[in-house]
Amino acid sequence: MGALPELRIHPIHKWIRASVGDTLVADTRAAVVVWEPRRIVPFYAFPVADVHADLLPAPPSEDQERAVRMGRGGPPVLDPGTSFGVHTSPGVPMTVRTVDGDLVGAAFAPDDPDLADHVLLDWDTFDWREEDEPVLGHPHDPFDRIDCLRSSRHVVLSLHGEVLAESRRPTMLYETPLPARYYLPREDVRMELLEPSATRSVCAYKGHATYWSARVGGELVPDLAWTYESPLHDARPVAGLVSFFTERLDLRVDGVDLERPVTPWS
Repeated sequence: MGALPELRIHPIHKWIRASVGDTLVADTRAAVVVWEPRRIVPFYAFPVADVHADLLPAPPSEDQERAVRMGRGGPPVLDPGTSFGVHTSPGVPMTVRTVDGDLVGAAFAPDDPDLADHVLLDWDTFDWREEDEPVLGHPHDPFDRIDCLRSSRHVVLSLHGEVLAESRRPTMLYETPLPARYYLPREDVRMELLEPSATRSVCAYKGHATYWSARVGGELVPDLAWTYESPLHDARPVAGLVSFFTERLDLRVDGVDLERPVTPWS
């Protein structure tokens, strides 16, 4: 976080491929991960020689920043809610011309000399693989990880005085740089207060999540909880368990009321 205002570059030794449908657009064993200033999620940068398409200057994007906060008093940061078209370092937006058509603004050539002859590629435009494994959500950050730890802490989650869940057997999921998440067995959750939501999300480390809304005091609170039914391997211990946004309800752990964390989901 201390380096957040800077352009940050880190080499990786994975085989990285980007494709659109059946068309392979970029294929490298010499990628770097790049965080533009104030970005908390990186992009992959490829050597231009490993991009199998023409790169042409693109018009500037009209997309706007959507700054969020991570922690109380922390600086505003850019998460994936701010599109690739917003760049916080000098450089040139590029169109990627493939055999199937132009991908306008899908690449960015930074001016930084350490990234000479490299381009960043837009995550959302392509399908991605690290080695032979598909990658979801965003590039894996070499400095982030998740830990899933079984616990006997006494966890009580409530909203407007209504207890939604109480458990002495949570699985605690620690994920850099987010607050600890408490994943609870459904037997310890008042599932009669939860209604399935149509919302879906993707996490690079956990996989695809489905959501629940809570009906409390006649009010429907949307997307307050979620479940990973078939998580990726690092998150298998939380498969089928229910977690809640503690940013938006009251949490007591071992008899102590905890302050609501501040995140993009507050």
